[in-house]
Amino acid sequence: MNDPIGDMLTRIRNSQLRGKSTVSTPASKLRGWVLDVLQDEGYIRGYEGGTDAAGHPTLEISLKYFDGTPVIREVKRVSKPGRRVYVSVNDIPQVRQGLGVSIVSTSKGVMSDANARSQNIGGEVICTVF
Repeated sequence: MNDPIGDMLTRIRNSQLRGKSTVSTPASKLRGWVLDVLQDEGYIRGYEGGTDAAGHPTLEISLKYFDGTPVIREVKRVSKPGRRVYVSVNDIPQVRQGLGVSIVSTSKGVMSDANARSQNIGGEVICTVF
């Protein structure tokens, strides 16, 4: 797998289109940090660690719905393995005039765009969520 974050976001997108309540993805620290930001911003209910049948660590993500429609309307991978996107604090993109969130990997950890602006640090834009 070349793009584990892109794979996780695609699993979330596909599961919400099918109306699933949970989705499983292989575990990693970076995926956990991205899920922490999604949970803090209210896009997922939460997640917990576990193992699959072969004994590999996994993350079980509980998806969130409002009136039967998914809370995550749109999720886009910005920085890809073939083209990394780094921005300064002044160039962090706003998603839908601030209604959405950009997830940024900074030197102080993975955080939302609002937290990165308040701490005055830039970094790699991982994805945008609306």
